[in-house]
Amino acid sequence: MSELLRRAAWAALLLLPATAWSADELEALMSRLAAQRTGHALFTEQHYVALLERPVQTSGELFYEAPDRLEKRTLQPRPETLRVAAGIVHVESGRIKRSMPVQRYPELAAFIESMRATLAGDLPALQKYFSIGFEGDQQRWQLQLTPLDKRLAAAIRQVHISGVGIELRRVEVQQTDGDRSVTDIQPLP
Repeated sequence: MSELLRRAAWAALLLLPATAWSADELEALMSRLAAQRTGHALFTEQHYVALLERPVQTSGELFYEAPDRLEKRTLQPRPETLRVAAGIVHVESGRIKRSMPVQRYPELAAFIESMRATLAGDLPALQKYFSIGFEGDQQRWQLQLTPLDKRLAAAIRQVHISGVGIELRRVEVQQTDGDRSVTDIQPLP
C-alpha cells in the first residue's frame, strides 16, 4: 500500500477531528506505549451511581504486565483483588474467589480492554472494539473510545482515557444509564 493510501486509510478509519493528532503521531504514541512492558500505579476511583447521594470511593494499586495481565488491588474501603489475564477475570474478596470470562460482563470488558489495549499500544485491538477519537499532543492526550459492539454499546456510552507522555492518568467510563466511574492514576517508578 502506498504511503498516501495508508495515510488516507488511517484518517478515514480514525475520523480524526481537525485539532487531533496525525496518524503518524498516533502510531508513535502506540509504539512508545508498547515499549513499556510493566507498570505499577496507585489509583483512586469514584463511582457515581444515580441512586446514591455521594459517589462511592475506592483506592489501591494497579499493576500491568504486557501483553494482557492487569491487576487492580483495592485496599480501601475493603480489600479486593481483580486480576485479568488471557481473557479471564479472577476476583478475590475476603474468602470468596471467582473466575469468569471477561466478555460475559460488558461494562467490565470495556474498562479492561480499553486500558489493556492502550497500555499495550495495541491499536488494532482498540479499533476492533471502539471508534476512536483523539485530542491533545505528545505531552497531554486523550482518547475517546465509543463501543462498536451493540451489546457493549447498550451498557457503555464512552470511555475516556487521558495521559501524560506514556503514562495513563485518568480513565472515565460513562454508562448508558447515566452512572459513571472516574479512575485517577498516579504512576509509581
